[in-house]
Amino acid sequence: FNYDDVYLTSRLAIMFGGRAAEEVFLNQKTTGASNDFERATQMARDMVTRYGMSDAMGVMVYAENEGEVFLGRSVTRTTHVSELTMQKIDAEVRRILEEQYARACDILKANRERVEVMVQCLMKWETLDEDQIADIMEGREVRPPRPGASAKADQERQAQSEMKPVESVAQPPQQDKKPEDQSDQH
Repeated sequence: FNYDDVYLTSRLAIMFGGRAAEEVFLNQKTTGASNDFERATQMARDMVTRYGMSDAMGVMVYAENEGEVFLGRSVTRTTHVSELTMQKIDAEVRRILEEQYARACDILKANRERVEVMVQCLMKWETLDEDQIADIMEGREVRPPRPGASAKADQERQAQSEMKPVESVAQPPQQDKKPEDQSDQH
Protein backbone atom coordinates (compact mmCIF):
# COMPACT_ATOMS: atom_id res chain seq x y z
CA PHE A 1 0.00 0.00 0.00
CA ASN A 2 1.01 3.58 -0.52
CA TYR A 3 -1.03 6.20 1.35
CA ASP A 4 -0.30 9.88 1.81
CA ASP A 5 -0.64 11.81 5.05
CA VAL A 6 -3.89 13.49 3.94
CA TYR A 7 -5.50 10.08 3.43
CA LEU A 8 -4.25 8.75 6.78
CA THR A 9 -5.34 11.79 8.78
CA SER A 10 -8.75 11.62 7.09
CA ARG A 11 -8.99 7.96 8.12
CA LEU A 12 -8.23 9.02 11.70
CA ALA A 13 -11.06 11.58 11.63
CA ILE A 14 -13.40 8.89 10.29
CA MET A 15 -12.38 6.50 13.08
CA PHE A 16 -13.33 9.17 15.61
CA GLY A 17 -16.74 9.79 14.00
CA GLY A 18 -18.67 7.49 16.33
CA ARG A 19 -17.31 8.94 19.57
CA ALA A 20 -17.53 12.47 18.22
CA ALA A 21 -21.20 11.89 17.35
CA GLU A 22 -21.86 10.56 20.87
CA GLU A 23 -20.46 13.75 22.35
CA VAL A 24 -21.97 16.20 19.84
CA PHE A 25 -25.48 14.70 19.69
CA LEU A 26 -25.90 12.82 22.96
CA ASN A 27 -23.48 14.65 25.25
CA GLN A 28 -22.11 11.34 26.51
CA LYS A 29 -19.23 8.91 26.05
CA THR A 30 -19.58 5.14 25.82
CA THR A 31 -17.17 2.22 25.53
CA GLY A 32 -18.28 1.55 21.96
CA ALA A 33 -15.37 3.45 20.43
CA SER A 34 -12.55 1.59 22.20
CA ASN A 35 -11.49 -0.43 19.14
CA ASP A 36 -11.56 2.73 17.01
CA PHE A 37 -9.23 4.37 19.54
CA GLU A 38 -6.82 1.43 19.44
CA ARG A 39 -6.68 1.46 15.65
CA ALA A 40 -6.39 5.25 15.47
CA THR A 41 -3.61 5.31 18.05
CA GLN A 42 -1.67 2.62 16.18
CA MET A 43 -2.11 4.44 12.87
CA ALA A 44 -0.95 7.77 14.33
CA ARG A 45 2.00 6.06 16.04
CA ASP A 46 2.97 4.43 12.73
CA MET A 47 2.73 7.80 11.00
CA VAL A 48 5.22 9.20 13.51
CA THR A 49 7.55 6.22 14.11
CA ARG A 50 7.51 4.31 10.80
CA TYR A 51 6.37 6.56 7.95
CA GLY A 52 8.21 9.80 8.74
CA MET A 53 4.97 11.81 8.59
CA SER A 54 5.72 14.08 11.51
CA ASP A 55 7.48 17.39 11.07
CA ALA A 56 8.36 17.35 14.76
CA MET A 57 10.02 13.92 14.61
CA GLY A 58 11.39 14.01 11.08
CA VAL A 59 11.94 11.22 8.60
CA MET A 60 13.53 8.72 10.94
CA VAL A 61 12.20 5.27 11.78
CA TYR A 62 11.87 4.98 15.55
CA ALA A 63 10.62 1.39 15.82
CA GLU A 64 11.54 -1.79 14.02
CA ASN A 65 9.62 -5.02 13.66
CA GLU A 66 11.34 -7.87 15.46
CA GLY A 67 10.39 -10.87 13.38
CA GLU A 68 7.21 -12.51 12.27
CA VAL A 69 4.49 -14.19 14.25
CA PHE A 70 5.53 -17.81 14.75
CA LEU A 71 4.05 -20.44 17.04
CA GLY A 72 2.12 -17.96 19.15
CA ARG A 73 4.95 -15.45 19.41
CA SER A 74 3.59 -12.01 18.64
CA VAL A 75 5.32 -9.33 16.69
CA THR A 76 7.08 -6.97 19.04
CA ARG A 77 8.90 -3.77 18.39
CA THR A 78 12.14 -2.78 19.90
CA THR A 79 13.10 0.80 20.27
CA HIS A 80 16.49 2.34 20.18
CA VAL A 81 15.47 5.74 21.46
CA SER A 82 15.81 7.64 24.69
CA GLU A 83 13.05 8.25 27.20
CA LEU A 84 12.94 11.90 26.11
CA THR A 85 12.45 10.87 22.47
CA MET A 86 9.67 8.46 23.49
CA GLN A 87 7.94 11.34 25.29
CA LYS A 88 8.23 13.47 22.14
CA ILE A 89 6.78 10.63 20.07
CA ASP A 90 3.88 10.25 22.51
CA ALA A 91 3.25 14.01 22.42
CA GLU A 92 3.23 14.00 18.61
CA VAL A 93 0.88 11.01 18.46
CA ARG A 94 -1.43 12.75 20.93
CA ARG A 95 -1.34 15.97 18.88
CA ILE A 96 -2.30 14.15 15.68
CA LEU A 97 -5.10 12.24 17.41
CA GLU A 98 -6.50 15.33 19.13
CA GLU A 99 -6.44 17.33 15.88
CA GLN A 100 -8.36 14.63 14.03
CA TYR A 101 -10.84 14.15 16.87
CA ALA A 102 -11.51 17.91 16.84
CA ARG A 103 -11.87 17.73 13.05
CA ALA A 104 -14.51 14.99 13.38
CA CYS A 105 -16.42 17.04 15.97
CA ASP A 106 -16.23 20.18 13.81
CA ILE A 107 -17.56 18.32 10.76
CA LEU A 108 -20.50 16.97 12.77
CA LYS A 109 -21.29 20.35 14.31
CA ALA A 110 -21.15 22.07 10.91
CA ASN A 111 -23.50 19.43 9.48
CA ARG A 112 -25.78 18.92 12.47
CA GLU A 113 -29.00 19.65 10.53
CA ARG A 114 -28.04 17.24 7.78
CA VAL A 115 -27.23 14.51 10.28
CA GLU A 116 -30.58 15.02 12.01
CA VAL A 117 -32.42 14.78 8.67
CA MET A 118 -30.50 11.57 7.95
CA VAL A 119 -31.56 10.17 11.31
CA GLN A 120 -35.22 10.97 10.60
CA CYS A 121 -35.01 9.36 7.16
CA LEU A 122 -33.27 6.27 8.54
CA MET A 123 -35.95 5.93 11.21
CA LYS A 124 -38.58 6.12 8.48
CA TRP A 125 -36.97 3.96 5.77
CA GLU A 126 -34.09 2.05 7.51
CA THR A 127 -31.70 2.73 4.62
CA LEU A 128 -30.73 5.63 2.38
CA ASP A 129 -29.59 5.42 -1.22
CA GLU A 130 -27.14 7.66 -3.01
CA ASP A 131 -29.86 9.96 -4.38
CA GLN A 132 -31.41 10.46 -0.95
CA ILE A 133 -28.03 11.30 0.58
CA ALA A 134 -27.44 13.81 -2.23
CA ASP A 135 -30.86 15.35 -1.47
CA ILE A 136 -29.92 15.74 2.19
CA MET A 137 -26.45 17.14 1.52
CA GLU A 138 -27.84 19.65 -1.00
CA GLY A 139 -30.70 20.74 1.27
CA ARG A 140 -33.48 19.41 -0.97
CA GLU A 141 -36.61 17.56 0.09
CA VAL A 142 -35.64 13.91 0.44
CA ARG A 143 -37.27 11.65 -2.13
CA PRO A 144 -38.61 8.26 -1.02
CA PRO A 145 -36.37 5.26 -1.64
CA ARG A 146 -36.51 3.43 -4.94
CA PRO A 147 -38.62 0.26 -4.92
CA GLY A 148 -36.48 -2.57 -3.60
CA ALA A 149 -34.00 -0.26 -1.87
CA SER A 150 -35.61 -0.44 1.56
CA ALA A 151 -37.57 -3.37 2.97
CA LYS A 152 -39.38 -1.06 5.37
CA ALA A 153 -40.39 1.35 2.60
CA ASP A 154 -41.50 -1.57 0.42
CA GLN A 155 -43.68 -2.86 3.27
CA GLU A 156 -45.23 0.60 3.69
CA ARG A 157 -45.94 0.80 -0.07
CA GLN A 158 -47.45 -2.70 -0.03
CA ALA A 159 -49.64 -1.90 2.97
CA GLN A 160 -50.89 1.30 1.35
CA SER A 161 -51.67 -0.42 -1.93
CA GLU A 162 -53.68 -3.09 -0.10
CA MET A 163 -55.76 -0.51 1.75
CA LYS A 164 -59.13 -0.02 0.12
CA PRO A 165 -60.67 3.42 -0.04
CA VAL A 166 -63.29 3.99 2.62
CA GLU A 167 -66.03 4.45 0.02
CA SER A 168 -65.54 1.00 -1.50
CA VAL A 169 -65.58 -0.75 1.86
CA ALA A 170 -68.74 0.93 3.11
CA GLN A 171 -71.98 -0.95 2.40
CA PRO A 172 -74.81 0.98 0.82
CA PRO A 173 -77.45 1.88 3.37
CA GLN A 174 -80.21 -0.67 3.80
CA GLN A 175 -83.49 0.67 2.59
CA ASP A 176 -86.48 0.11 4.77
CA LYS A 177 -88.68 -2.53 3.35
CA LYS A 178 -91.90 -1.26 1.92
CA PRO A 179 -95.12 -2.52 3.40
CA GLU A 180 -95.90 -4.46 0.22
CA ASP A 181 -92.54 -6.31 0.57
CA GLN A 182 -93.56 -7.38 4.04
CA SER A 183 -96.88 -8.68 2.79
CA ASP A 184 -95.11 -10.93 0.30
CA GLN A 185 -93.18 -12.62 3.05
CA HIS A 186 -96.23 -13.54 5.15
